[in-house]
Amino acid sequence: MTTLPVWLPVWLIATLLAAVFNSWRTAVQQSVRARLSVNGAGLVRYFYGLPVAAALLAGWCWVQGAALPDYDPAMWGWALAAGLAQIVGTNLLLLAFSYHNYVAGTAYSKTEAIQGALLSLVLLGERLAWVSWLGIAVGVFGVLFLASGGKRLRPADLVQPAALCGLGAGLGYTMTSIFVKLATRAVHSPDLILAALFVLVATQAGQVAMQGAYVLAREPGEMRRVLASWRTSSLVGLLASLGSACWFTGFALAPVALVRTVGQVEVFFTLGFGRLYLREAVKRHEVIALFCVAAGVALALAGSL
Repeated sequence: MTTLPVWLPVWLIATLLAAVFNSWRTAVQQSVRARLSVNGAGLVRYFYGLPVAAALLAGWCWVQGAALPDYDPAMWGWALAAGLAQIVGTNLLLLAFSYHNYVAGTAYSKTEAIQGALLSLVLLGERLAWVSWLGIAVGVFGVLFLASGGKRLRPADLVQPAALCGLGAGLGYTMTSIFVKLATRAVHSPDLILAALFVLVATQAGQVAMQGAYVLAREPGEMRRVLASWRTSSLVGLLASLGSACWFTGFALAPVALVRTVGQVEVFFTLGFGRLYLREAVKRHEVIALFCVAAGVALALAGSL
């Protein structure tokens, strides 16, 4: 098995790629949402993504000349918990789009950076330098400024349906990160990328079973629409698996809070896809918010050096 150089910031590259794939996938998934229910639009992410995840795992094993790793039984529990948290987060994000636009819905969910910093400190014992905490605060201010439309954020703004759904999505994604980290720790392999891909397949298999069973039981006929939308939905699945593979790799190699903070650059790509794919105009306050996010990411990275 080849060993990656310790100086190569694999987690950083993976996180930046995850942000690209995630924003692209969300834009495409939003178009699918017009034809499917919330659960149907969420299911396509895992239903069409699982074969891609399995191919990524098989490909990595082939390149590395490695077999599938051993693991503790607890890995399945953490993987299922991660899958459920991601399902909840995805459904809440799709609901946020129903109340507001694509950019604002994603912006509220990006508060996962501060949520991740606090919860990973408590649950995983991951500590960050004060400069990184400052970066997280600046970045979160940027995404909230973006979500508020450039206006002063009032407490009432945070209890609107779109905000609550976006904040809930952020919490769902934060818990996904933590559960993925715990599942990866339960895999017996020195190759953390192999462990991350193995957990990805386990997580998506559980998601297909959980959300697929719900759709079949509670939304008769929706599975037929999921299958009929395969042209667009297969692209959602491809982008979702590529993005999740990058996220899971980042979580395996670096602190959750740091990965989520750098992942805030997704708002750059969100604005781009919102403008080009969904025809949403870019406004001046959005540019200001981008500068805040960029400054926050730079500070967070500086604190990790």
